[in-house]
Amino acid sequence: MLDTTAEQAPARAAGVPDTPEARKARGAFFTPPAISGFIARWAVRMAGDRVFEPAAGDASFLVPAVERLAELAPGERPAVDGVEIHPASAALARSRVSAAGGVARLEEADFFSVRPRPDYSAVIGNPPFIRYQDFSGEARSRSLQAALAQGVALSKLSSSWAAFTVHATGFLAPGGRLGLVLPAELLSVNYAGAVRKFLFERFASVELVMFAEQVFPGAEADVVLLLADGWGQGPAGQATVRHVRNAEDLDSPGDTRAWAADPADPTGKWTTTLVDARLLARMAELEAGGMLASLETWGDTTLGMVTGNNKYFALSPQRAASLVLPARDLLRLSPPGSAHLRGLTLSAQRLSQLGEEGRATLLFRPAQRKPLDPATEAYIAAGEHAGVNQAYKCRIRTPWYRVPLLEPADLLLTCMNADAPRIVANPARARHLNSVHGVYLHGGNAAQQALAVELLPLAALNSASLLSAELVGRSYGGGILKLEPREADRWAMPAPALLAEQAEALRGIKPAVARLLERGRLLDAAARVDDILLRRSGVLGEIELAAVREAHGMLMRRRRIRGGSGR
Repeated sequence: MLDTTAEQAPARAAGVPDTPEARKARGAFFTPPAISGFIARWAVRMAGDRVFEPAAGDASFLVPAVERLAELAPGERPAVDGVEIHPASAALARSRVSAAGGVARLEEADFFSVRPRPDYSAVIGNPPFIRYQDFSGEARSRSLQAALAQGVALSKLSSSWAAFTVHATGFLAPGGRLGLVLPAELLSVNYAGAVRKFLFERFASVELVMFAEQVFPGAEADVVLLLADGWGQGPAGQATVRHVRNAEDLDSPGDTRAWAADPADPTGKWTTTLVDARLLARMAELEAGGMLASLETWGDTTLGMVTGNNKYFALSPQRAASLVLPARDLLRLSPPGSAHLRGLTLSAQRLSQLGEEGRATLLFRPAQRKPLDPATEAYIAAGEHAGVNQAYKCRIRTPWYRVPLLEPADLLLTCMNADAPRIVANPARARHLNSVHGVYLHGGNAAQQALAVELLPLAALNSASLLSAELVGRSYGGGILKLEPREADRWAMPAPALLAEQAEALRGIKPAVARLLERGRLLDAAARVDDILLRRSGVLGEIELAAVREAHGMLMRRRRIRGGSGR
């Protein structure tokens, strides 16, 4: 991602170390020249344009902006403005801009403390990306206030770039242009909904540039280029989305398409920009026609139990035996995590096998009775001695050692996935922690419930459902696809009528699909399910099915390549 020379130069300029850890802490990931140059050329259009870089760093954007202004006005010495919190970087930035033939007027400050002045034709840059876990205290408060001053109320879970983007618009003159390198979280995460709505409402046009390859290999986040034009002249109504392979391909036409925001939900995700609109329309037709139905049609998806300390409350059978804990104070538990939920069923036999392997298949939860068993009392005392009772979730409940229970779910749903979300039947009647979701099937139709337990885990592996998961979920650093319960509610499943119609044929392939999943061959398993649910049933023609598979494969490969987990 970074040019090593440029990376170390600020430290040399100030005579003090500027370590990778220090740069990461302040979100400083310097931008490849191909990207900063492209954005500068897009944003700077006239000799009189005024340019501002909110996080100047080593002048990654200001240098190409000066070069562009010099092209437009030969013989002039252009002046450009910016803010930089790190003094050594600011010193290097001034030097580099001067060497390029310009003057850098930089303010050394926290950008969120700088009062907006709507003077600039172009605001360009790469905001610092600090996740909400590391972005706290006074810095977070200033950022939220700065965004609120522009009319955008952001969640406290927002990462730094969201407030930075909103605050940056306050420096634009009417009709100005905003060109930023942003995390691809812009497209999908819930907290960015307010930012998406704001951009569409306030700019006349919005263009997104997306990369098939990771262009910042040293950072955990995937990026998208935001090119927003016509400040104060919105709403935009639609976005132009351009897909290119990498930074070197930015000047090529790429794959360009128009994409309209959902007028009913302007905060909605922009993940659909990655898929051809005709295919999305066909998926919608399948739902409207009763071939596909949301998971919410089948049941309610819920978060799992929160213990406050899984290492204390989740026990292996061997650990429970060594503590001589009585069986009445232990409940069956799907072990923390979801690596064991990659097949079709969590049976009592499988749960027992996991326990024999040392997995935590028991939940410590003393029965509500007095007196407690001496071994149970001893374990509670050990927990208090270790301070387990002071953890937040333990501290706010009485007694601290009784975890609030959920009934065993009919189905378990993996929520963090490197490949695809899995629905797993739960005949073991194991309780689930918040590392997975539970699906509680709707009552009133016993036959449909039984069908869902038997076949929905298998049927959910069809390519249309796999594509839907990529669209409704969100991609995180490391290539992980996450589904929250509200997103899972919208996940497209085979409709009850279609599943019932194809039940016998699905039963016939269930053993073979289970064996494929055991060997990690997800796409081969999906092909077997597709053949019955989508192709033979006439739900999709061969060309449509190929398009669905291609779209799913593209989204999954894109996510995993960016996360460094596959090619």
